[in-house]
Amino acid sequence: MSTQGTVPSEQRLPSEQRTILTDIDVPFGRLVMFFIKASLAAIPAVIIVWLILMIVGAILGAIFGFGWWMHAW
Repeated sequence: MSTQGTVPSEQRLPSEQRTILTDIDVPFGRLVMFFIKASLAAIPAVIIVWLILMIVGAILGAIFGFGWWMHAW
């Protein structure tokens, strides 16, 4: 049996390695563009989540009979 290509057990890395990040060097312009793109991407996501919640609310309101139209003024 060939042992070529195997790593001795004392040289193996542990299953968990910890890393400490001390500095991130990102140019200001790139950071600004990232936040602009992220904020623009969030707009359709918020609209989609709002529509889903409105549909779920309408279904639950139809099933259980609650909503703004059920209040006695």
